[in-house]
Amino acid sequence: MQNSGQKEILSIVVPVCNEEDTIQIFFDAIQEVSLDILVEFLFVDDGSTDGTLSLLRNLSKKNSAVSYISFSRNFGKDAAIYAGMKQSRGDFVAIMDVDLQDPPELLPEMLASVKTGKYDSVGTRRSNRSGEGRVRSWFSVQFYKLINKMSETQLVYGVRDFRVMNRQMVNGILQLCENQRFSKGIFAWVGFRTKYIPYENHKRVAGNSSWTFVELFKYAVEGIVSFSTVPLTIVALIGLITFFLSVMAGIFIVIRALVSNTSVAGWPSMVTIILFIGGLQMLSIGVIGRYLSAIFIESKHRPIYIAKEIHHSSRFIQ
Repeated sequence: MQNSGQKEILSIVVPVCNEEDTIQIFFDAIQEVSLDILVEFLFVDDGSTDGTLSLLRNLSKKNSAVSYISFSRNFGKDAAIYAGMKQSRGDFVAIMDVDLQDPPELLPEMLASVKTGKYDSVGTRRSNRSGEGRVRSWFSVQFYKLINKMSETQLVYGVRDFRVMNRQMVNGILQLCENQRFSKGIFAWVGFRTKYIPYENHKRVAGNSSWTFVELFKYAVEGIVSFSTVPLTIVALIGLITFFLSVMAGIFIVIRALVSNTSVAGWPSMVTIILFIGGLQMLSIGVIGRYLSAIFIESKHRPIYIAKEIHHSSRFIQ
């Protein structure tokens, strides 16, 4: 979107889910940042069950630069990011978390770098994970190591969804209409010239995160399935090795039975081999099943999200 003869616009897309305690704080914090550009706020309510939607309605009445989308249920943060980008009208689009773990003071530097034309996107990454549990931090580090070894799409360690993009990159991302979305991987997969700014980890300004360890684990699995077929290759390799070992074990058991001439002595080996092969088969079927479930979901061509309520801002602010 280009505004011929008009000032350029920055759309700030903010996914929210049960964040009634942080929205006003976030909005006030952005207002304090000096941005030499028109701004629209686009909040995406991902099926909140608290007073988030009511707060957004009131905020949009008080400030005509505030737009919001409310989902009919919880579709996930990645669906909210997609919906926000699709509804955005700016020449530049910023993705931010509402809890101020994404520092607003970085916005001017990020926007300035994109506006030079040297970069299509400026992303951010956490240089440390201070204030986060050790177990959660360890699993996060292992996830980045694992997915970068298994996928051709490389993720920068500690990368956040917090970024500023030009309209060309946003339009490129919107062409990817897959239902199971992993935004960090999509941002990297589409290419474009991207610069990353490191910053120290910030704690939430208020409230509690809706991301549990189990949800983060599921999110990691979706990321690996979406951007790597290595697990399928590993399963095929395990199957080949298992077949070879079972043949060798069978030959050994037959020869031992002929030499020792006993019919009972071999049953422990037989049971062990059956259990071993059965376990590997179940593991392999589980991995393959995860990919088949992804194919099944995509084949339905269901919408990425369903909006129950949409309000567009009537003007932009500076």
